[in-house]
Amino acid sequence: MSYKIIVDSCCDLTPAQFLQGPFIRVPLTISLAGEEIIDDDTFDQNHLLLLMRENAEPPQTACPSPAQFLDAFEQAEADDLYVVTMSALVSGSHNSAAQAQAIWMEDHPEAHLHIFNSCSAVAGEVQVALKLQELAESGLPFADVIKAGSKYITELTTYFVLEDLDHLRKNGRLTGALALVTEALRIKLLMGVTPEGEIKKVGQALSIRQALTRMVSLIANDPNHVGKTLALVHCNDFERAVFVRGLIQKSCQFTDIRISDTRGISTAYANNGGIVVAY
Repeated sequence: MSYKIIVDSCCDLTPAQFLQGPFIRVPLTISLAGEEIIDDDTFDQNHLLLLMRENAEPPQTACPSPAQFLDAFEQAEADDLYVVTMSALVSGSHNSAAQAQAIWMEDHPEAHLHIFNSCSAVAGEVQVALKLQELAESGLPFADVIKAGSKYITELTTYFVLEDLDHLRKNGRLTGALALVTEALRIKLLMGVTPEGEIKKVGQALSIRQALTRMVSLIANDPNHVGKTLALVHCNDFERAVFVRGLIQKSCQFTDIRISDTRGISTAYANNGGIVVAY
């Protein structure tokens, strides 16, 4: 059976992973300083970061329309379709995909189409997409891929450390109390994601390196990481990503660490130097 995996553009696969895999990307849109930036193959990270430095207002983002997901379903031309979106609690992307699914199933009642709420984003979406690829390539039936993929999402752990959380705060991606903390204090927060996909505070430090070190310590003390693969996504700071990889290699027992750079949506929220990991 043929299959395709449709992801929204908060899934930061490397260019090689995307081109060599069964993936179709549905882009979100970023608006800033009178410009509308489509998070597709035309995305220019340096240009967006420059606009973000030069403008006090945060970038605004818009999820794909149901029509864009319908176009992706049509483009796929596959027996089994799997869709991966960022957490439904932080974006309307999942809702748009669900609306598209309802329309699609009216015209294709026998279709195999399932939408996964990753309950994460960025590195978490990467992990879900690659896991689905692994499951589908193993020859599992559609229903079994859904079952195993859904279970994988419940076991996923996501952490991130950003230079600042202003863009998340100003765009309403943080809870009220946490938004007040980030506005009042000049500290670096170690953040995570709840099982439901809501952003939470995990710890804090006086510097970003201390926060990253704290993150690695938490991972090392989690026995569930042993033997897994880690996705490590950075925003325009490969040197920092290599530093974090080195810390992880010294104290953790992953079988592999896959590094990628942020695309548009992740860049808009993580900002320059941000680090996101998932396993």
